[in-house]
Amino acid sequence: MSLLVLCVLITVLLLARVPVAFAFIGPSLLYLLTTGQSLGLSLRLVAQSTASFPLLAVPLFILLGCLASHAGIADRLYAFALALLGRVRGSLGYVSVGVSVGFSWISGSAVADAAALGKIQIPAMLREGYSKRFALGVSGASALIAPVMPPSIPAVIFAGLAAVSTGAMFAASVVPALLMALGLCVVVFFWVRRDPNIRVTRFDRGDLGRSGRRVLGVLVAPALILGGILSGWFTPTEAAAVGAAYIGLLGFAYRTLHWRDLPKVLVEAVLTSGAILLIVASANLLGYIFARERVPQAISGWVLGITTDPTVFLLLVLALSLVLGTALDAIAVLTLTVPILMPIAAQYDVDPIALGVLMILSQMIGLLTPPVGTVIFVLQAIAKARMSEVFWGSLPFMVPLLLLCVAIILWPDAILYLPQRLGL
Repeated sequence: MSLLVLCVLITVLLLARVPVAFAFIGPSLLYLLTTGQSLGLSLRLVAQSTASFPLLAVPLFILLGCLASHAGIADRLYAFALALLGRVRGSLGYVSVGVSVGFSWISGSAVADAAALGKIQIPAMLREGYSKRFALGVSGASALIAPVMPPSIPAVIFAGLAAVSTGAMFAASVVPALLMALGLCVVVFFWVRRDPNIRVTRFDRGDLGRSGRRVLGVLVAPALILGGILSGWFTPTEAAAVGAAYIGLLGFAYRTLHWRDLPKVLVEAVLTSGAILLIVASANLLGYIFARERVPQAISGWVLGITTDPTVFLLLVLALSLVLGTALDAIAVLTLTVPILMPIAAQYDVDPIALGVLMILSQMIGLLTPPVGTVIFVLQAIAKARMSEVFWGSLPFMVPLLLLCVAIILWPDAILYLPQRLGL
């Protein structure tokens, strides 16, 4: 069975909307059988790909996000941001971005952010005269902050694949995530200026005080998680466990989380974790086949034959990530491409941390591009909208994200300053 036939089979299965993990596993097993390889080898490869202590942080961070969602953390953050920005024109757009920044310190997942916040923000914006496209676009684009801002699940996956420090990945991601928020706010500013139907809400100092007190306990969580990692108190895996325990206790203290909710929370976390780790395992099996067929060496020779400029190489990586992101899950793309691109990046003397942040950010844009944009599907279900409405509403917000990707390519030292300063 040739590599070409393998790739064709995977493509056909993906076009048939077969789940990514099974689209990888089926043809890979067929390849191993037809080339005389042992199926026991596939079991070892799958087991080895997930038997990793750093990867244990993934299900724990997912559990943290599920607990936060069920404990009503998003509602408290939203109420505080609305009370703070209520008198600003277009306030609900800025609130959407601000709440996503706050919730991203806890969730680490764009889908969780879109699901938890979208059902609050979109109806509120529609009631206040915002257009449906704007409500969908700003909610979807803001949700992309969560997988970039630590604790970022894609950053944990990349760190494990590239054998780099998860703490360094987290530290390098803070500035790009904040710049994402700033860029989205600029788009909100220009959009709301030309919309006369938007109503301005009244500022109430009493509401601000009450909502501020209700959110104090929530604000401890990011300091505990990220502060513990960057200070060296916890490993990322330990920080995920501590964060999940803290949010759980906070939910019980707020009386928004009950013992009867725990089975549902755990099932949700297990299903999400299983889906992600199954993709990692299946992509690792496919990666073994690519390595056996010397695909990395072939791609390396081709790229080096095109250019010796690291900037051009990173632009090619950006283009590749954007294209693959339209058809594949971000975790699958990272698992497939990182082992291939890391040796090439070393030849260009590209810092792996900068490469990781660029790949993660560009992959997140794919969450809002059809046909496999999972955030699109979440917002469709919440707002009962068409895919085209979500995509066209999100398109203006993609401009600052693409500009940020280019800025990372041109000035990588800007995002490396913080991890270098912290000695990570």
